Amino acid sequence: MAALFGKRLRRSAMTTAVAAAAVAALSASQAPGLTDTHNGRQSTADATPSPGDSATGNSPYYTDLPPLNSPTAPPSTGPGSPGGTGTGAHEAGIPATVLDAYKKAEAELAATKPGCNLPWQLLAAIGKVESGQARGGNVDANGTTLKPILGPVLNGNGFARITDTDNGAYDGDTTHDRAVGPMQFIPSTWEWSGRDGNGDGKKDPNNIYDAALAAGHYLCRGDRDLSQSGGLHAAILSYNHSQEYLNTVLTWLEYYRKGTHEVPDGTGVQPGGRSDGSPSPSPSSPGTTSPSPGASKPPKPSKPGGSPGTDPSKPGGGGSTSPTPPTPAETVARIEDAGTGTLNATAGDAFAEPVAVRTENAAGKGVGTVKVKLTVVGDTDLAFSGGFKSVTVVTDSTGKATAPPLRAGEDTGEFTVRATVVDRKLPGLDYTATVSARQADALTRTGDTELTCEAGGQFADPVQVRATYKGDAADGVATTATLIKSKDDATENDKGPYFKDADGKAIRTLKGLKTDGDGRLQLPRIYADDATGTFLLRIDTTGGATLTIELKVTAAGATATPSASPSAT
Repeated sequence: MAALFGKRLRRSAMTTAVAAAAVAALSASQAPGLTDTHNGRQSTADATPSPGDSATGNSPYYTDLPPLNSPTAPPSTGPGSPGGTGTGAHEAGIPATVLDAYKKAEAELAATKPGCNLPWQLLAAIGKVESGQARGGNVDANGTTLKPILGPVLNGNGFARITDTDNGAYDGDTTHDRAVGPMQFIPSTWEWSGRDGNGDGKKDPNNIYDAALAAGHYLCRGDRDLSQSGGLHAAILSYNHSQEYLNTVLTWLEYYRKGTHEVPDGTGVQPGGRSDGSPSPSPSSPGTTSPSPGASKPPKPSKPGGSPGTDPSKPGGGGSTSPTPPTPAETVARIEDAGTGTLNATAGDAFAEPVAVRTENAAGKGVGTVKVKLTVVGDTDLAFSGGFKSVTVVTDSTGKATAPPLRAGEDTGEFTVRATVVDRKLPGLDYTATVSARQADALTRTGDTELTCEAGGQFADPVQVRATYKGDAADGVATTATLIKSKDDATENDKGPYFKDADGKAIRTLKGLKTDGDGRLQLPRIYADDATGTFLLRIDTTGGATLTIELKVTAAGATATPSASPSAT
């Protein structure tokens, strides 16, 4: 009876203190959630986002709700303490290593993506509903789960159907995918979103530090601001496309924001109720209610009055069944290019050409209403419109699907964009997208004051230049400044004017400089040693723009007079 009462108590939270938050979440999340998660889709018929577009593949999650009263830290949370005995104390406790991982992920995102405003309590709320905080904190000293946490096989039998994308590397299943680890990433999402959160050189979805940091980056995609309700709701819905999931996570987020505390690893409260109605895995189990990878599956039971797979209640009796017609995806024999042009862009710009593909059957005819997933492979800031690394588009009646525009980030080089057919195990189609560095074709000095100083002194006027490309300001262009020997010898001079490094030492080449938004660049202060004469400063940019500026150094106390270039003596 006590257990039953406890379950009723948790559920009753939806009708009292938590009700207002849940109702607000329900109404406020409709527009921002759907707008964000549908980004990049072609057809309004694709009203339900593909599970492959979510972090978890829309896998089942825990539906337990926090208690009615606010969390209160227990009298003792040291070793051996289960988290206190006060009402709500157990549920508010988060295992030490898991809590540390959430807070470290928050700190890193605060430094790398400060505009996202990611709270660690959001990671805790998602970790609670996904894995019960890594099965109550059953992790080793490095944060890796003692046993793998695997979601059910996503074979379409009561769940989404996602065919294998990792050859079993993460989930041990070479037929279908499964959500993996304490934050329940599906392998195809972990491939691009995985992070090394504990600095061991690996990206392991079963490690809470890696998984928490990856979840933080995933939630912060597309310049989201999680301090705003629209960005917050869209982020949560991108993790699992479910209104009930959104409400559950928001409820735990509010609960953890009111207060929480640390409990020893392995002593955290493990939830019971699940969205699919299956029983909660035991602490010692690998965290799945489905057969382990490679295990034989039990045969399907015979239906009443017939052999396995038959139904005597259908017309015709005798257990006969009509064959199920194949889905459009099942008729696809190959995926082909559909006129995609050369994928070239400058850093920060949109690509002029979109990726276009065509799905065909064995006879070469286009197949419509097929979902095609396009993914930017690897660790790069190249992304589709809205900052998405992966989008799903639907083929039209001719079998053609066109992806949203690609937009280059600041990473330069060649990158791969892969097109695959959703729910069909076929070879993907890879495209090479080339991102070139920002360029300038002209450099001019913004002032005309003669640059002079006495030996041993410093130049009073700074060197300022402006870069342009085809007449327009060239922003973000990589620039190098070098004090050279002569116009005919562009090697670094070993005497004359110099810059200073961070330690105050003389240097005569500056690399890694970039122009500002108006194409302007001001060099650091320039100093002079005891050499006198006319010296040359050369400034070069990506794209070939070059400018040479004269610097004159006179003897101390002497009036500046024209002198020969050092290279002429």
